[in-house]
Amino acid sequence: MQPNLQNNERVVAVKTSKIHRGSVIVFDANGVDPQVSQTTDYVKRVIALPGDTVEAKNGYIYVNGKKTNQSYISKYQRTTGTGNWTLASISEENNWMKNMGATKVPKGMYFVLGDHRSVSNDSRYWGFVPKNKIVGVVKVGFWSSSTKQHKYNVNQLWKHYFTGN
Repeated sequence: MQPNLQNNERVVAVKTSKIHRGSVIVFDANGVDPQVSQTTDYVKRVIALPGDTVEAKNGYIYVNGKKTNQSYISKYQRTTGTGNWTLASISEENNWMKNMGATKVPKGMYFVLGDHRSVSNDSRYWGFVPKNKIVGVVKVGFWSSSTKQHKYNVNQLWKHYFTGN
């Protein structure tokens, strides 16, 4: 979920919060990701809700016929580091088809992506996340397991915590 959440950052997830498009959720990947055989928490962003139609056109994701808004990832963040944050680049690497026909998200399921699209293991690979696997909606990131990262993370990411997602 970098750059919005860092590796090993601790978060508060609220089970009773309503899930919206753009919500960041924690879920148990056991039974969702075929490579996971025990309880393992994943943190991903909800792109499409139950009943939504999700598709890829020219490497970009569309939900219900509208191109997804990725305002939570700045233009700078999409093009820095080792990864390119656009789905178009993932298409070039053959990790995502440039054109994927419309698929309806089944009842009780969610389509999720990681913010670090070029390296994220997410719904593009293992499908939808069942509602009963969701632990909660992330509301606040509190601390990292690395003391050096603690202050940096809180100051860098504070703007993301109270945006209504």
